[in-house]
Amino acid sequence: MVNGKIITEMGTKINAEDEVKYNGEKMRNERKQYVLLNKPKDYITTTDDPENRNTVMELIKGACKERVYPVGRLDRNTTGLLLFTNDGELARALMHPSSNISKLYHVETDKPVRYEDLKKIAEGIELEDGIAHVDAVEYDHPALKTHIGLQIHEGRNRIVRRIFETLGYEIHKLDRTMFAGLTKKDLPRGRWRHLSEMEINMLKMITGRKAKKD
Repeated sequence: MVNGKIITEMGTKINAEDEVKYNGEKMRNERKQYVLLNKPKDYITTTDDPENRNTVMELIKGACKERVYPVGRLDRNTTGLLLFTNDGELARALMHPSSNISKLYHVETDKPVRYEDLKKIAEGIELEDGIAHVDAVEYDHPALKTHIGLQIHEGRNRIVRRIFETLGYEIHKLDRTMFAGLTKKDLPRGRWRHLSEMEINMLKMITGRKAKKD
């Protein structure tokens, strides 16, 4: 029903101020929500799992009434920042390869990474689905050569793990510490928070600027 009148014609246009009811329940415009999670290990990035494994949706239960979805994904054993939203337009823009959204990872390997291999990563590593380009890679600490910081804008499946595996290293810990300018500051592992208005505007500016350029 629209404004008390039953509608039977397909494609009927309505205005934002019209009162719309379905099965007697008043329909409301859904409010856009933006939730940032610091994901722990052993949670899979899916909205539902037939094997009843732990999902990231359990961690943000109660964050909002609206149904939100993860933007991209993190592997089960990868920790760090994961964004959820019901803003489909922004989510698609953030995930699109042309947006070049920057991600920063802290990598811990099973053995010290040789400086020569860091140079190879910086220059580009040949994978089975093409060359993997990184924006920056360096030791997190000179004395801990198993701790590497890597910045990348590509979003191919398991790309960070595959880069190191190609050179003979196994990743023991992988943590995404920055996503599209958002950081883990004051966000403990397993906790979530809503984005501020400033952060939302920053994401829209980043994706909007890229779309305008294209």
